[in-house]
Amino acid sequence: MTESTKNLKPTLKEALLKGDFAVTCEIGPPKGVDTSEIYETASMLLGLVNGVNVTDLQSSVMRLGSLTTCHILKDLGHDPIFQMTCRDRNRLALQSDVLSAYVMGIKNILSLTGDHVTVGDHPQAKPVYDLDSVSLLYTISKLEEGYDLVGNQLKGAPSFFKGAVVNPGADTEESLNLQLIKMQKKIDAGAEFFQTQAVFDEQVVEKFMEKLDKLNIKVPVMIGVILLKSEKMANYMNKNVPGIFVPKRIIDKMAQTNDKVSMCLEILQDLITKIKPICSGVHIQALGWEKHVPTLIKNLNL
Repeated sequence: MTESTKNLKPTLKEALLKGDFAVTCEIGPPKGVDTSEIYETASMLLGLVNGVNVTDLQSSVMRLGSLTTCHILKDLGHDPIFQMTCRDRNRLALQSDVLSAYVMGIKNILSLTGDHVTVGDHPQAKPVYDLDSVSLLYTISKLEEGYDLVGNQLKGAPSFFKGAVVNPGADTEESLNLQLIKMQKKIDAGAEFFQTQAVFDEQVVEKFMEKLDKLNIKVPVMIGVILLKSEKMANYMNKNVPGIFVPKRIIDKMAQTNDKVSMCLEILQDLITKIKPICSGVHIQALGWEKHVPTLIKNLNL
């Protein structure tokens, strides 16, 4: 890595442990071997974000691997966050990939159970789910102690900043309490930070953070936000994506404007400004609008 390509921002771990407001973005590997978009997006984000999540066959769609994409981002000066899903690999392959990530210089892992194969482009594939997100975190913690999952000693142990996900927008009080119970299990298994599912309402964040405070949960929480492209996208998510709710006032704003990009950025800027004092950072999911992320970050002076 040359000095010109070195990221000027602190790493994700440095920012969160220091108490800075951290910013991460997301890159989805391509469906193929043309990596030009990875390089373009990475160049736009360098110096603006503390870390870049790399999705792992998101929505069960076959793509270039997350580990390879993380390696590319590391070489470009970013601090990659290796998303690992348990859907496609057994415990042997998961442990091997964890070790491989460390050798490649990748120091952040986000543990996910993973969407079922039936929602993707290979519904005939056999799901694995040998581990889930909690047991994967436990496994990584065991590797850090110098042992594999069955107690065999390693020749050299890795060390990671381990993350997990939580959904603050659960539909009912009961389902929200279940989220909090599972969140504590993930912390007990080794989770050191959390990124949430996308939120559009600051009151959802306020309620969630109040619950964490009452439970004395002090782990850094980064709130997920999405660049909303249209009212149609909002209505689709409300209907089809569990745990995500876009308020009517936001849908109306998107419907009443022809400049969707400016309105999208205005909505996000307002939301992030309101939640910034009560959370540890934001995780921005651009979903194809990555070119607008630098404007958002600069407008918010993040």
